[in-house]
Amino acid sequence: MTITFTTSLPREGFRRLDGAFTLVFPAGELAETQDFLRPEFQQAEVLVSTFDYHVSREMIELMPHLRLIANFGAGYNNIDLGACRERSICVTNTPQPVIEPTAELAFALMIDVARRVSEFDRQIRKGEVVFGVMRNLSHSLYGKTLGIIGMGHIGQSLARRAVASGMKLLYHNRHRLPVETEEIYHARYVDFQTLLQDSDYVSLNLPYTQEVHHLIGKPELGMMKRTAFLINTARGAHVDENALVEALKSGIIAGAALDVYEHEPVISTELLELENVVLSPHTGTGTWEGRIAMCENVCDNILAFANNEIDKMNIVL
Repeated sequence: MTITFTTSLPREGFRRLDGAFTLVFPAGELAETQDFLRPEFQQAEVLVSTFDYHVSREMIELMPHLRLIANFGAGYNNIDLGACRERSICVTNTPQPVIEPTAELAFALMIDVARRVSEFDRQIRKGEVVFGVMRNLSHSLYGKTLGIIGMGHIGQSLARRAVASGMKLLYHNRHRLPVETEEIYHARYVDFQTLLQDSDYVSLNLPYTQEVHHLIGKPELGMMKRTAFLINTARGAHVDENALVEALKSGIIAGAALDVYEHEPVISTELLELENVVLSPHTGTGTWEGRIAMCENVCDNILAFANNEIDKMNIVL
């Protein structure tokens, strides 16, 4: 079986596949259009794609033997699922390894923007900080209310960290969690509008679909407290970036911390110029430990597919 990669991932993470399968990596960091014209690419029965690599219908059509796309990431909106469905191509993802690193970064960004860590770092390096008891004040997390939109595994992992820091928790989900799960985090289920109105920090931790495109726009930002902060480690298109820029500039909300962007990798020039926003380059899952764990999860999916052990796969289609 030939396994083709769209991205040069750590090869040590795929040692379990060596020997039993033919592994074909791109010539550079990312596969180019010409790579898919190479005979070894066109022979692929399995494609290992990454969450930041768009797998189009045209690419899929260049691989007539393709039976599985093993996506490296929890999200899979980078793949043309319609084309896969038409060809009965199985699609898997790696949800488990991304949970702790993403929640960890969401919490780090929340602390950073609230305590103005990155802002002060920039000022100190430029020699612009004046020390003083009533200067350089920021906001605490302790005793504040965190509203989590999307209380899945990542949301609950973030909730665990928030509870340990003395925060109160609200959450909004498509479906309410079991009462015993709510009790673990002392979390209260509320409707979307109540969460926006009552939270000091709002964190987006839900998967992206067209139904939640621009979930946070001008009306929603207007519902939030003027002292509130928005945290997004999910997908950039959840937020209307133009509306967010205006809200940050005009004081509609106090600040934002973003790991993802609506037109990624392009970041709004206005966002870059604002002091009340912390920016990170889509590194929610970006730890060495996390990357190797994701490689292992991809191997699990491929081996289970090869052995027809469907129940052991993380199937999304």
